[in-house]
Amino acid sequence: MSESHLFIYFEPGEADFFLIFARVSKEYYAPALGGIMLSIGIRLSIDDFALAFKRPLPLSVGYIAQYVLKPVLGLLIAKIFRAPSMFYAGFILTCCVAGAQLSSYASFLSKGDVALSILLTSSTTISSVLMTPLLTGLLIGSVVPVDGVAMSKSILQVVLVPVALGLVLNTYAKAVVNLIQPIMPFFAMACTSLCIGSPLAINRNQILSSHGLMLLFPILTFHLVAFVLGYWFAKFPFLRQDESVCRTISLCTGMQSSTLAGLLATQFLGSTHAVPAACSVVLMAIMGLCLASFWGNGSRIRDIALLI
Repeated sequence: MSESHLFIYFEPGEADFFLIFARVSKEYYAPALGGIMLSIGIRLSIDDFALAFKRPLPLSVGYIAQYVLKPVLGLLIAKIFRAPSMFYAGFILTCCVAGAQLSSYASFLSKGDVALSILLTSSTTISSVLMTPLLTGLLIGSVVPVDGVAMSKSILQVVLVPVALGLVLNTYAKAVVNLIQPIMPFFAMACTSLCIGSPLAINRNQILSSHGLMLLFPILTFHLVAFVLGYWFAKFPFLRQDESVCRTISLCTGMQSSTLAGLLATQFLGSTHAVPAACSVVLMAIMGLCLASFWGNGSRIRDIALLI
């Protein structure tokens, strides 16, 4: 059966699910992502940033893994797997964004360095205003036109402003933070669901096509290699980081803010290019939390060989 004659049938409840998310306008993506970033900001304090200067090496290792190793890895995987042109730019963009806020929870489960994870996520998120447009322009600027200035302004609005607002509230309005903090995880989950569900629903036909199914292999490979690369990069003899730091850097390297990538792809590349980011959110969450649980149960990387 040719691809043009491939029909996908959905159960009534499943069709209703897709219909709800397909009707969500992309104008809601930015406020939703801003809500996620606000949930990060209210957990930060001035002391957190002061701590970063006391621990420059692990923070630098994680930062290099996030903004040097991952973009290069994404480019290599896209070339090796010959990612479909309709998803290529979106896949590369997904490899060039900041770390995911979920990595902090994963670090907690893995008995890693949670403070380092929060600092690393915060620093990569704030600097994404410059780094993501720069990397995107370098790696895919020749494939599709990328407006780096407009992308920086967009990141400034949906990332830096909400994080700064959260920091101000946590510093000068503790009573407000104590009131809203219990509901923020659920609020962030709802916002993430919107940012994931809408691109998946709108582009479900492309995802279920032969090209879309081929996209799963490079995304799976990217995250798997990123987890491994982050861990062993921190283990290099000239770095020699503690086990808890290596676990944290591994999780922060393998998990990135795909919701931000989806928003930027929708705004600057087209809704189709948001598909890799939407798929990445689901896969990296499953893989990252499974790895965190593996470590949290007392297992070690060297034990994998014994299990095999």
